Amino acid sequence: MEAFVDFKFKETYDIGDLLRIMEILRSGEGCPWDRQQTHASIRQNFIEETYEVAEAIDNADTEALCEELGDVLMQIVFHCQIEKEKGSFGFSEICDGLCKKLIVRHPHVFGDKAAFSAEYAFRRWDEIKAETKGQKTGTDTLAAVPKTLPALMRSAKLQKRAAKASGLSHDPDHALRDLDGGVARLKEAAAEDNSSRKQEELGDVLFAAVEVAEALGVEPEECLSGSCERFTQRFSFAEEKAAGEGKSLRDLLPAELEKLWDAAKKEEEQKKPRESGKIVTEGNVK
Repeated sequence: MEAFVDFKFKETYDIGDLLRIMEILRSGEGCPWDRQQTHASIRQNFIEETYEVAEAIDNADTEALCEELGDVLMQIVFHCQIEKEKGSFGFSEICDGLCKKLIVRHPHVFGDKAAFSAEYAFRRWDEIKAETKGQKTGTDTLAAVPKTLPALMRSAKLQKRAAKASGLSHDPDHALRDLDGGVARLKEAAAEDNSSRKQEELGDVLFAAVEVAEALGVEPEECLSGSCERFTQRFSFAEEKAAGEGKSLRDLLPAELEKLWDAAKKEEEQKKPRESGKIVTEGNVK
């Protein structure tokens, strides 16, 4: 263990130090917990750390972003070390593959091609990605969407790729008719004693709602995230107002609660900046 003490006294560390520290933690003289971990056992940790990065971005918190990106990097190095111990690949192989991918998918930078706009560059990225991954049909591109994505994000990605493959654009009126039809079928299912059909029809309604979002040019994940935030703020407003009258929300009649909820929405509207809403277009994650 004495050979490891020097790490405590370095003024600054780099990626080489990080790789070495993870190697030490996984060694026989390292940490028992780290040594026991597998890809599966720390899978959820990776997901949680990624969401914490997203939250730091949403909060425009630079200090938190630096820390959370470090935590994501730790997860990458952790998984990498597990594979290195198996002799399959190491961090160098990861960097090598990534660098080659970036060069191949940016022929307008590293080759003799020209990119006339960001949209063109992004489209070429998708085309080259499909070629290098052997995706020859629209079905191939849909199958490549990870099933582990949150369902709302997955449905949006599937619909984007289906529209691109078919050449059909999302029409708001058509999308809203699909949503109306789905709601009508859900109402029918709700009156039946068939949980499977209720689940299926509700799923179709949610999928149709994503189609509406695509047709309107907004990101469904951000739409729902905003609704969650507004719900939390309205609930807090109602609870605070009720407490001011010496009551809890459970003490209120439905009509009283609805009145508080409407007041929360009115206050929310008054606080909104007077500007046209920003339309979020198709996600540009490569």
